[in-house]
Amino acid sequence: MKPLQLTALMFLYSVSVIAMAQTGYTQYGNQRQYSNGVTATQYGNTTQYSNGTTAHQYGNTTQYSNGTTATQYGNTTQYSNGVTATQYGNTTQYSNGKSCTQYGNTVQCN
Repeated sequence: MKPLQLTALMFLYSVSVIAMAQTGYTQYGNQRQYSNGVTATQYGNTTQYSNGTTAHQYGNTTQYSNGTTATQYGNTTQYSNGVTATQYGNTTQYSNGKSCTQYGNTVQCN
């Protein structure tokens, strides 16, 4: 694979992680059921998504199996593709204009 193709592929993968972060879900114990049909199950510091992606949390950093990294600094999360998420109370505002709000065990995004 050529470097430009690899870069484009990694960008698409990082976009998919952001898209997942901006998808509404309902939490049931250690599982999240996303509104797009994907299920995420957490085992300790590892989260397994039904679409094949795995995420490992190390302190304030989450490393996804597709190469994307998310690092949390206080109420702000910085994704390796440049998107920033800032939490204000029960609402998370993303730098690309999207937002998600938590109501009990459900998160709704727009």
